[in-house]
This record gives sequence, structure tokens and C-alpha cells, in this order.
Amino acid sequence: MESASIAASPVSQSGSAPFDKGLKTGAIGYMSNLVIAVASTAPAYSMAATLGFVMLVGGVGVQSPAIILIAFLPMLFISMAYRYMNQADPDCGTTFTWVAKAFGPQAGWISGWGILTSDILVMASLAQIAALYTFHLWYANPSPSSVGVLAIGVAWIAVMTWICWVGVELSAKLQQVLLTVEVITLGVFAVVALIKVYANHPVGSIEPTFSWFNPFDISSVSTLGTGVLTGIFIYWGWDSGVAVNEESTDAARGPGKAAVLSTVLLLLIYVIVTTSSQAYAGPTALGNNASDIFAFLGPKIFPKPINLILIITVLTSSSASTQTTILPTARTSLAMARWGGIPKVFGHVHPTHKTPDVSTIVFGAVSTIWFVVIDILSPNNVLADSVDAVGFMVCLYYGFTGFACAWYYRHELFKSARNFFLVGVAPLLGGLSLLGVFIVGMNYYGHQKNNYSKDILGLGLPDVIAIGLIIIGLIMGLVFHFTLPDFYSRKPEVADPAVLEASRA
Repeated sequence: MESASIAASPVSQSGSAPFDKGLKTGAIGYMSNLVIAVASTAPAYSMAATLGFVMLVGGVGVQSPAIILIAFLPMLFISMAYRYMNQADPDCGTTFTWVAKAFGPQAGWISGWGILTSDILVMASLAQIAALYTFHLWYANPSPSSVGVLAIGVAWIAVMTWICWVGVELSAKLQQVLLTVEVITLGVFAVVALIKVYANHPVGSIEPTFSWFNPFDISSVSTLGTGVLTGIFIYWGWDSGVAVNEESTDAARGPGKAAVLSTVLLLLIYVIVTTSSQAYAGPTALGNNASDIFAFLGPKIFPKPINLILIITVLTSSSASTQTTILPTARTSLAMARWGGIPKVFGHVHPTHKTPDVSTIVFGAVSTIWFVVIDILSPNNVLADSVDAVGFMVCLYYGFTGFACAWYYRHELFKSARNFFLVGVAPLLGGLSLLGVFIVGMNYYGHQKNNYSKDILGLGLPDVIAIGLIIIGLIMGLVFHFTLPDFYSRKPEVADPAVLEASRA
């Protein structure tokens, strides 16, 4: 006989309230939701690994701060969708559960698949950066072998998987410490860089002007869309703070509010760091060192041994994001299993730790395999193109969430201006924006000159990865449609009017 932690909870056809999945309720509070949301984006890692690639997009030039500003808008709009969908149903499956409610189980499945695959894709990059910065920290002039990078990267994945397996409280406490160090260091970095620009005028430096922040100075719509696709990767991850909703003290309200605030905090961090970095070195130098701008800028901004602080920051940022990438993925697969969308073994919860242990361990193992395969194939080219592909999968499931919110609440939208704009228009605009970015990005990365690897069947590798994963997801969804009929017979729903009325009380 199955234990209570294993047995799947009954699937409610109305699905208006989350059922008990065995997670530890009330384990973390609002601040932990906010910390997990911000830490999951790994600000230092995201800047180090991605900012230079924004500047490599043809036509961006000094408008990289404008790209960061524009990329923020769909993130803000989608965070509103997360807030109101979580208010209706604080289920740890988040997008999977909500899209299934709004559009039906098939759409819910492909949205959940988007979460799982995007998190797996990014783990290779996170592990590689964590490994490289481990060498940077301990060796003055590191020339790590591929075997060394592989071994340490695998070790980081294993450690962070173990922390997630032990419990969400340990994860939250660790994130608070790491994020505090990270934000303070980035703030000091930006201030010192700008002081040096105005006081010493380093070679290649440029004093910031208003035009840097003006999106209308960007050369073309294609440039804007492609730049925003890369910018979305920088912001992506804040939804992790919502994925731990069932373990939060204010499950229906706190995680959603934290999601919205986290996007605003990220905007401030990214604009300040982007502006200061570009002012100090110029876009050309940053583009030439796109694989790791902090390894390039760190010794110039901070004298030795103070520059080690920046190295530690990127190291902890990437390792922390490894942890907070495992958290939402394990909970998504837990929810998918408990709702009957995937085999129920993924719905097992550890009887002591109250964590989705099977899903956590499986995701850690799959991430390790993906990292090893990528490292063997090509630690640079394939990895860079797979990171580009992440943006497509993020657009997929974030976009679905925006559309789902507007449709799920469609009967409530004309009852007040607040409902119309915040619950309807903003999420819908977020979804449409991400759809446009998806299309523009597909066209851009469809050309060999914009990729690092060779074309496959006439398509760029990022397109191939994204399209391939979507096709695999559709096939798997079709298989589960026939093998797990209970979930796939569920009907779409509409929001209970009391949800929004209660929020105004």
C-alpha cells in the first residue's frame, strides 16, 4: 500500500483550490519569496554571461540600457499575470496548472514542458560558470582543463540538488546570504566604475547620455526584438519565488506580490550595472569579451585582492541560481504528476524533508547528463547556442501565462478599470510581446552568421533546439493523452468572481 506522501491526491474537476501535495506549508515568508525570485535570475551571473551578447546584436551599439528597459516591460506584465493567477490558485505547478485551467490540459502540458526544458537547458551554463569561477577564485591565472571544469560543474549540481532535497527552509536561508553579498558587490562595482569614468577617463570609456536609454534610437525592429530576446534571459527566473507558493505563509498573495516587486528590483540592478559597465569599457570591448565581462572588467575596476570579491559574487550567483533552478522545476513536475499529467512517481514527497525528492533527484541527474553531453560536444559553441534557445522556451511558457490570465478572468475584466488594465490588458500585452519576440528571434537565429555552431538542415542551432523541444513536448503530450486519460479529460474553467473581489477588500 502506498504511503500518504506517495498517493496522488484526487483531481478536482473544478480545480478552484490547491490540494495538499505533502509539501511543508508555512515554511517561508514573503521576504523569502522575494529573495528566491531575485536570486533565481542570478544578477551577477546573468550580467557576466549575457550582457556582452546583448551588445553583439547588430545595431544595438550603446543602446544596451534601452534594451534592458524594454525587456523589463513584458516581464512586468507577465509578473502581474503570475500574481493574479496565483491569487486564484496558489498551486506549485504555476504555469502548468493555470494554463490547463484556462485553455485545457493539452496547453497546460506544453507550458509545463516549457518550464522543465528551459531549466534543463540553462543548467549547463550555470554549472560551467560556477566551475570556471571556482578556478578563478583559487588560482591566479587559471587554465582549467575541460575535465576539471566538468568535474567541478558536476559537483556544484550535486551539492545544490542535495540542498533542495533537504528542504526549502535551508534553500531560502542560503539564498538570503548569497543575494545580500551579490547585490552589495554589484552596487559597489557600478559606483566605482562610474567614478573612474568621470574622474580618470579610462581608455575606451564613454560618459553616459540620455540616448542610451532611448529605444527609438535603436536601428530596427529586428534589432530590438533580438536584443529583447537576449534581455529576457537576463530577467528570467523570478517565477521561482511563486513556485514555492504552497510552502509560503501567505500562499495566495505573498508570492505573486514578490514576483512583481522582483522585476522592478531587477530592472534597477541591471540598468545600473549595464550603464556603468558600458561607460567604463564601451560596447565594443564588452562585445569582444562577451563570454564573461566581469572576468574582463573585474581587475580593472577593483585592485587585487579586492577583485576576488567580484569573483566570489559571480561564483555564488551561478551556484545559487543552480539551486533556485532546481526548486521550481521539481515543483512543476510534482504538480504535473499529482494532477495526473505525467507518471505519478514524480509526485513523491519525502516524508521527513517534505520536498519533492524524486523530481529533485531526477532533475539533478538529467541536468548533469545534459552538462556532460554539452561539455563533450563543445563547451563554448553549443553551450552559447543552447543558452540562446532558452529564451524561446521562456517566451513560450511566460507568454502562455499572460494569455491564460486574460482569458481565465475574461468575465471579470469589465467590472472595473483595475481589472481591465492590470488583470487583462497588461498580461495580454506581455503575452503578445513575447510572441513577437519569439518570431523575431526565430528569424534572427535562423541565419548561420548569428550563431556559434553550424546550421542543421538549414536552421540555426538555437532554432533547432527550440523547435525540436516543442515537437518532442507535443509528441509526449499526445502519448500521455492516451495513457493518462483522467487529466486530459479535464475541461477549461473560468475565474471565480470572489477572487478579485476579495483582493479589494
